[in-house]
Amino acid sequence: MGDKKLYKIGELAHLAGVSSRTIDYYTKLGLIGPEKRSDTNYRLYSDETLLRLKRIESMKREKYSLEEIKSSLREWGRVSHSERVTDKLTSLHLHLEQLQKEAKELGPMLERMRPNQHKKLLKMLTPATAACIEALLLLLGNSQS
Repeated sequence: MGDKKLYKIGELAHLAGVSSRTIDYYTKLGLIGPEKRSDTNYRLYSDETLLRLKRIESMKREKYSLEEIKSSLREWGRVSHSERVTDKLTSLHLHLEQLQKEAKELGPMLERMRPNQHKKLLKMLTPATAACIEALLLLLGNSQS
């Protein structure tokens, strides 16, 4: 029987890209909690907690409220891996639709620009950005079949 990897608060904070105070705050709110305590009374956190922290931070970047995040985490614990993938693909699809809408709104503005301004603006779209957009389109196209 393999032991689960457990992290002290500082290790967890480093891996999740947050501060120890943030972990304390999320623990106080009930969003996360330690797996157990060590013999020396350190709080120990699991890989599941690390995933939850990453999910919380992702949702915060997407402007979800803490109450919405708490509700989502309750649901997240009850859903299967394939349902999580489906949810993520749905989210990506919605983001892509929003980006397409915003791109269409840019059309008239681009037409009013001088050619050299237009070229300079297009250079800002890096090959990595274009490849990412293309990959998302392919992924979403395959997920809908």
